Amino acid sequence: MSDHQGLEVKKVSKSYGSAKVLNEVSFEVKPGEVVALLGENGAGKSTISSIIAGSVNHDSGSMTWKGEDYNPSSPGHAINKGIGLIHQETRLLKELSVAENVFVGRLITKKGVVDFKTMNSLASEQLKRLGLEISPNQLVKNLKMSAQQQIEIAKALTLNSELLILDEPTSSLGESETNFLFDKIRQLKKEGVSFIYISHRLEEIEKIADKIIVLRDGNLVSSYDNANIPINKIVHDMVGRDVDRIFPKIENNSEIETLRVENLNSFDGSFENINFSIKKGEIFGIAGLVGAGRTELVRAICGADTISSGKIFVESREISINSPQEAIKNGIVMVPEDRKSLGLLLNQSNSQNISIANFDIFLKTGWVSPKEIKQFSQKGIDLMGVKGNTEQNANELSGGNQQKLLISKWVSRNPKILIFDEPTRGIDVGARHSIYQVMKNLSEKGISIIVVSSDLEEVVGLSHKMLILSRGIQKNILINDESISRVEIMKQATN
Repeated sequence: MSDHQGLEVKKVSKSYGSAKVLNEVSFEVKPGEVVALLGENGAGKSTISSIIAGSVNHDSGSMTWKGEDYNPSSPGHAINKGIGLIHQETRLLKELSVAENVFVGRLITKKGVVDFKTMNSLASEQLKRLGLEISPNQLVKNLKMSAQQQIEIAKALTLNSELLILDEPTSSLGESETNFLFDKIRQLKKEGVSFIYISHRLEEIEKIADKIIVLRDGNLVSSYDNANIPINKIVHDMVGRDVDRIFPKIENNSEIETLRVENLNSFDGSFENINFSIKKGEIFGIAGLVGAGRTELVRAICGADTISSGKIFVESREISINSPQEAIKNGIVMVPEDRKSLGLLLNQSNSQNISIANFDIFLKTGWVSPKEIKQFSQKGIDLMGVKGNTEQNANELSGGNQQKLLISKWVSRNPKILIFDEPTRGIDVGARHSIYQVMKNLSEKGISIIVVSSDLEEVVGLSHKMLILSRGIQKNILINDESISRVEIMKQATN
């Protein structure tokens, strides 16, 4: 027994076969405290979170919660004890309504019948607390990623959890939604709720955490009793070396136009009257808050969403794009925001993931040759430096390597225009650096790149030019030079 009223983790270890993923990790989380849990992909953050949340058993060590021995046998057991985990990848049932998702597994009934009225009312209340004005009757599949992530958080709040593990809670959120969430966390802290906060956005940590712990290769390498720690120091702890966080210098002097968009209007009013052009090898950023119409704009350009009017030109030739297939034929490809559900076949091999979109490129005879598929895929893996072999399944790769695999699938087609929607979402600082290097190499090969990111530093750091969107309206196109002001960009984006 312990007199500690929060969570105590004592010398917890975990191995999968011969691979030790956690090695005698110890830390504590007091009531009303936010502990930032940091580390690269594969450092052990997800494993320790899953052990605390009851979905994975530890091999050795012990835990106490509110002064009593704690060894949850299932996530349900942990939830009943007041501990909940909000995953980075949303676990929502897309065909059900918002309210049904918030109360899934514990539907409210009245006289044996589901009480939708009460559920809708309670769900609405939690969503409003998070600043999300959506109908509880709406189907989850029709919502954007940022809204889906907030529903996950609302779901946990209705459980009256006393310890919440937040895994990358802001990875799909813009600045205003992130600030809403931080306000909510501060409010809940005053009520005694504690948090384990996992994030790759290191600049957030100082704003929200009380303590920092850093894992590397399954070991606890550092622990700080405040969050006022220089980012370079944290990065060094995470990766064991200094990492250049500066974006690579990407030169571009081309005058050859690859893409031009004239008076583009969406079918559903997400954006209107968009005009811009991109040169060969140029990186074109799209900045704006979540909900500004950024993703809808790039989805329209790559044929995933319908436009009501406007023109698209590739290499000065007007083209008609009514489907992703037509966009691909014209050299426009897109790496989507949600790589797991929209980009990769997770239970298929790396080889199948790369080749499936490219049969028309290398299978000229119409016959599927395993040898040709393997050779083509190996080339793609080598091209992007994916740490994995052709036969491995995509779900066995880290987040950074999954992203590289997805990029290699499309780069193998040698496209003219490559669109990245949130290119480093959920990727650690070391892997981010290699994705930026990939973008530099592609730009230097003459591939034009469009970057959409909720991380303003990323858009400014990578782009030659930037389009600023606010509520679907084009505010400005800025040439990126030394004089560019992030404050000015945010002003225009919020106007």
